Amino acid sequence: MFFPPFDTENSRYERKFVITDMFYPQIEQEIRMHPAAFFTIFYPRYINNIYFDSRELDFFYDNVSGRGSRKKVRIRWYSNLFGDVAKPVLEFKIREGYLGNKRSFPLKPFRLDQTITNEKLQQVFQQSDLPGWALGVMQHLQPSFVNRYLRKYFLSFDGLFRLTFDTDLNYYGISTSNNSFMEHYSSDDVIVELKYDFSVSHLAPDVSSQLSFRLTKSSKYVNGIERLHPMLV
Repeated sequence: MFFPPFDTENSRYERKFVITDMFYPQIEQEIRMHPAAFFTIFYPRYINNIYFDSRELDFFYDNVSGRGSRKKVRIRWYSNLFGDVAKPVLEFKIREGYLGNKRSFPLKPFRLDQTITNEKLQQVFQQSDLPGWALGVMQHLQPSFVNRYLRKYFLSFDGLFRLTFDTDLNYYGISTSNNSFMEHYSSDDVIVELKYDFSVSHLAPDVSSQLSFRLTKSSKYVNGIERLHPMLV
């Protein structure tokens, strides 16, 4: 599958922290009291994703094997999970180490319910204005699972560092056809991500060292596959 070449200069770092031993108010208080003076920049909102992978789960195995180059493909939208999806966006994420690029393309609206199939999603891709390389990639992929979480957004006072705070994580199984979405699990984990451009990476240690959270390689995508497809991993 062809993906565009990785662009280091226009990439950003995403450092992830999974928190299991603190209550939500404690976590948010630590964020707000950080010396970088993080403040809220957006209202909290639910993020929904349909993730895609090959039949052989190539993206999953690249991730868990620790390969330097990793890929994720998903459809993302906001607000309600099920029903009409008015503004879906197809995203291609390419990572080299901790650096990541993202390419995003709007899709035609569709409906997520029990009638959704891979065939219908492929029709959405065909009817959307996707570049040839993106359409070619999607023809080799199929949906692997759906997830949803509530995200809060923060920005440092100098505008250089963004921080997100994810709670209420839910994962749903999805197959190429006959979907009831009865296969479901939720997680009490809190995931905090610190994001910043490659150009300011030299300032990042001073910011991250002021967080008491534990840096981790945990991935929502890996967690979803391991829980929803245990016989395949």
